[in-house]
Amino acid sequence: MNTLLTIVFAVVFFGCIMASIALHELGHMVPAKLFGIRVPKYFVGFGPTIWSTTRGETEYGVKWFPLGGYVRLMGMYPPADGRRRDSRLARFADTARSYEWSEITPDDVADGRLFYQKKTWQKLIVMAGGPAMNVLIAFVLFWSILGLHGSWQPQPVVAEIQPCIVRENQPTTQCLVPDTPAAKSGIRAGDRVVEFNGVAIDSYPQLVELIRANLDGQARIVVERDGVRVPLATVNTVVSGVADELDPSKRIPAGWFGITPTSVLVKGGPVEVVQQMWMMTRQGLVAIGQFPVKVYNVVADLVQGKPRDIYGPLSILGASRAAGEVVASDGIDVTDKVVLFGSLLASVNLFLALFNFVPLPPLDGGHIAGALWEALRRAAARLSGRADPGPFDTARLLPIAYGVGAFLLISGAALIVADIISPMQLF
Repeated sequence: MNTLLTIVFAVVFFGCIMASIALHELGHMVPAKLFGIRVPKYFVGFGPTIWSTTRGETEYGVKWFPLGGYVRLMGMYPPADGRRRDSRLARFADTARSYEWSEITPDDVADGRLFYQKKTWQKLIVMAGGPAMNVLIAFVLFWSILGLHGSWQPQPVVAEIQPCIVRENQPTTQCLVPDTPAAKSGIRAGDRVVEFNGVAIDSYPQLVELIRANLDGQARIVVERDGVRVPLATVNTVVSGVADELDPSKRIPAGWFGITPTSVLVKGGPVEVVQQMWMMTRQGLVAIGQFPVKVYNVVADLVQGKPRDIYGPLSILGASRAAGEVVASDGIDVTDKVVLFGSLLASVNLFLALFNFVPLPPLDGGHIAGALWEALRRAAARLSGRADPGPFDTARLLPIAYGVGAFLLISGAALIVADIISPMQLF
């Protein structure tokens, strides 16, 4: 039964991701049409067409390989500049340009219906519209979860004292006498930490930050116990390896005390959602910077028969499987399953947005960078009294676009294979 539920909800999650991709492309298409750009095609998926219909001047449809989508905007490549030098790169760009311009009509040019003819701010809105749609989806999902259900927030109240110092390659149950700073300080379950080294404590994250920064220094802690402030015995925190805030796969030396906090369900609003998404954005940017290395590690672990790194990247299939396993798990109640399912979908949308903002073609960020560079060149020309250099020829970036596209295709295929042969174990 669990296997069937896993499959069913993996398919549901995959469908939700495809819907997100469809909305991403809608985020490009709607402003493009509003600005008068001709949009001949809007498709979800790649490869042969399953179904399509034409409404107005746009063909809408679905293709066989549901691993993405696209909206075609006419005039992405400006006419060739007769002043440029002839070169292999120029001829390569002209080949792609001639294919696009074979479908551009004189009316398209005369009516200003081509992408390259639009103002910089219009280009930016069109190209940022897709990732912005994913950010909006993530925001709505997180706000729904935080506003209706809430999230479990740790409090500076002790739930449990850890008896043994966590050491490398040694189970925490091996110490015969409790040796953690917490155990030696005399702190008890139910105590609320109100002061650390003279600093008043307002939240558990603040306490964690102070403890980590303390390394192996003295810890003078005051707790509130049964309504009375009680100073604890002065101890020294110990240096231990803890997960880095922005890169959980990396362990860094930091101070450690040895308590487990209580958690309460706290509801929040837009401000809390933005704070949560900002932290996830910072973590996502670190993950994107490590993406090529992480993909290589996934392939190396697969070849060597090693288990998957739980902090490694997943394909869309892998993320769908993970969502299915969450829903099928017996150890989680229905409400928490819905919350985890929605949170995972929101996280995927936020990551898709961040990834598309990478300033390399063929990603949206590459076109945004091209538009900004064009605006900078034109502004510099005006200030220096030179002639307008004209639109930036994005066709000349095609070798980069093909290289990036090939890397993404190979990486995606490698992750799909890894997710099938050696799936990440969540439970």
